Amino acid sequence: MKSLPFFCRGQVVRGFGRGSKQLGIPTANFPEQVVDNLPPDVSTGIYYGWASVGSGDVHKMVVSIGWNPYYKNVKKSMETHIIHTFKEDFYGEILNVAIVGYLRPEKNFDSLESLISAIQGDIEEAKKQLDLPEHVKLKDDNFFQVSKGKIMNGH
Repeated sequence: MKSLPFFCRGQVVRGFGRGSKQLGIPTANFPEQVVDNLPPDVSTGIYYGWASVGSGDVHKMVVSIGWNPYYKNVKKSMETHIIHTFKEDFYGEILNVAIVGYLRPEKNFDSLESLISAIQGDIEEAKKQLDLPEHVKLKDDNFFQVSKGKIMNGH
């Protein structure tokens, strides 16, 4: 995917309410206009990269882009799991994301347990990939330092 790394930001909106409640894996959701403006070569699937909330610290993340086949979504979504424990929700804050690599295509699962297990595996693989020197350097990209506008796609 020649569009990677891909940088985008937008206001965190309420999603389907499943990440924390059903999966135990909280996610931050982008508004439709951010999802609709992804480059054509960023296909659906699971990616990894870096994320920050507002002007906060930059953390490792995984992001699911697509229709979440297990839940049979009718609307494409972009759900980011930041690998960090936040004390409270941050709806309405600006989420800054740098997508740096691709993990796997999205797929359906035969049980909630197998979905959770796959997500946990994605998180572990993302942690390993983001420790590689070519990915670590993106954590300090100027994208995370600039004044935070409402919405941005590209860099």
